[in-house]
Amino acid sequence: MPAISSGKVLVSGANGYIAVWVVRTLLEEGYSVRGAVRSADKGKHLTELFASYGDKFELVVVPDITQDGAFDEAVKGVDAIEHTASPFHFQADEPAELIEPALKGTVGILESARKYGPSVKRVVVTSSCAAALNISTEPQLLSELDWNNQAVKEVEEKGRAASAASKYRTSKVLAERAAWDFVQKYKDEIGWDVSVMNPPLVVGPIIHDIASVDALNTSAHMMYNAFTKPGGAAGGGCWIDVRDLALAHVRALQKEEAGGERMIIAAGAFAWQDWLDAAPTSSKYQKGTPGAGKDMVHLLRYKNEKGIRILGMQYHSMEDTAAAVIADYEARGW
Repeated sequence: MPAISSGKVLVSGANGYIAVWVVRTLLEEGYSVRGAVRSADKGKHLTELFASYGDKFELVVVPDITQDGAFDEAVKGVDAIEHTASPFHFQADEPAELIEPALKGTVGILESARKYGPSVKRVVVTSSCAAALNISTEPQLLSELDWNNQAVKEVEEKGRAASAASKYRTSKVLAERAAWDFVQKYKDEIGWDVSVMNPPLVVGPIIHDIASVDALNTSAHMMYNAFTKPGGAAGGGCWIDVRDLALAHVRALQKEEAGGERMIIAAGAFAWQDWLDAAPTSSKYQKGTPGAGKDMVHLLRYKNEKGIRILGMQYHSMEDTAAAVIADYEARGW
């Protein structure tokens, strides 16, 4: 499909951590945005946050993304879709608590685009590196060719007894595969293509609506614990700044060659101690054991060349992201 440099973009789950940054970046790039939220109340913060953009930003209420036809009205008249709505937490008892909204939400919005979105040219889907990772005792370097079959197998075999992480990861695998399968099935009748973003742990400053630390989303809460909770800086993983991920979503519309591509959007590996070391020297938050992260053996890394090559991404440094996070905490009085 051709690049989409202007027009109206539907963003699902628009009040979410990643999605609010996607909305902001789209507006900054000159697009009009239709933000889908579960209730009018959940959209109040967005209306206030983006008031300066006037009628370039509008809200639409989609109460339940798992319902058939949930996005039928929302897709009408938009030129592209950014589908970010999908649960991310580790508290699910039944796997279906995560799998159902992830899977039905993704297939549902694509079905609505097929039936009622004649002007849609591209759909960008937020997946995750969770859909690619595999657990190993040996260091790995994974790419867009990898799929997390381990988690799916565990959930199939153990059901609710599967690990919380595997339940979440399975939801991402099944939703993303369903998106690719949908495009393949209807390729002769749809006028749009799909581009999938696969980030690892997403961190960075917060602009969505939260009332307190307890209301932080999962990844942001992990970062907060690293800076403030004794012992909270143990372990590590791979990361991306939320602002970079949002920009990648927008560039996936702007680059014609992004169509049909699965792209890992990742800045690199980290130990939580690395974030404490990267914080400004003036930071009042805990210092941990400076330098201890350098000894960590990273069992998991991701190739990120495709996102750099196709989207022209240049990622924030850990120091830049840490400074932005600390400034955010201080502005909130945390």
